[in-house]
Formats: sequence, structure tokens, C-alpha cells
Amino acid sequence: MSSLLREEMQRVLFRPEKQRLVEFIEIEEPTQGRHFLCVSVAKNKVVQLSIVGCQASQKSKSKKSHTKRSSIQECYVRMETWSLQDLTLVDGRDPDVDDPCFLLHFDKVRAVTAVSCSAKYSIVRALVALSDQHCQRSLNLQNFDWAYIKPTSFYSNRGDCVVLSQICFYALNLVCLSMCPVPLDA
Repeated sequence: MSSLLREEMQRVLFRPEKQRLVEFIEIEEPTQGRHFLCVSVAKNKVVQLSIVGCQASQKSKSKKSHTKRSSIQECYVRMETWSLQDLTLVDGRDPDVDDPCFLLHFDKVRAVTAVSCSAKYSIVRALVALSDQHCQRSLNLQNFDWAYIKPTSFYSNRGDCVVLSQICFYALNLVCLSMCPVPLDA
């Protein structure tokens, strides 16, 4: 589902502006509809953060539209945009509590509530990497669990899917080894 959203937002919002969508998370906003915090990189290497709103609107009915999906068109609109260069601090509020809310400090402080803590850490990891890569400065973070931001082990840097597949591979090896007959007479 998220890959479809990524492709759609890339096609509708970011590609026409010559930008590449790097990361996005769904966030909770007081206004109606779905909202996303998106991080994109322009051709000139400027990194932008955007709050994107998604409203579902009805397409005009045609004789060829037979599915429910074809009669609904999602409309993506950038509601707020900032440069990563202007981001002075990302405050996770409390690293010891499972809280999806965090604060982005620009000229003004913008509170953001992700749909989950894993989404919050996902977007912050992307911001840290992009700040190191494109802004040549480390991003100022406060009240985050550093084990989730900057993994120290070799396997953690390669993504959750690779780590999970390695764990499954090792578990399968252990099961296979435990099923092998062991000769009792020496």
C-alpha cells in the first residue's frame, strides 16, 4: 500500500517539481482527510519537508469505469513546506515513552504526530542521513533513543527486511541441524 502511495505522490506532486520523494510517513492532523510528512530532494540537492494533504474526490462517471477505485481520484496538495537547512532541532519529547509526537523547530515550532513511533523514528533516520549527505552538518536531535536513530551493529544498517531474513535463515539452519541424526556409537 505504501509503495502505491509513494508512486502516486511522486507522479502527482514531486516529479513535476523535479524532486524525488525520499521518505514519507502518515501523520495525524486536525483537518479532515489523510496527511503525510514528506521528505524530498530537488535536482539542486535542496532537501524539503512538506506536509501533504490528501482529499478523495469523485471523478466524472464514464461508461468504462467499472471499479470503485476508478471513480475516486485522490488529490494531493502541499499544505506547508520547509527546507531541511532551516530545521534547527528535532525534539522527540520523551525517549522513554512510546509517543509518536515530535517537534520540528524552524522559525516556529511545528508539532507533528505520526501514526506510530516506528514511523516517527523512520522519518528522523531519513532526516539525519539527508542532513549529513546534503547539508554537510549533523542534525540537532533531542529526546530520542539513539539506538534506533544511529544503529551501531553491522546488520542494523542494511534495513529491517534484510535483518529479518537473516534471522529467519539462521533459525531455519538451527531447525535443520536439530533434525539431523547424531550417531551415538563412537
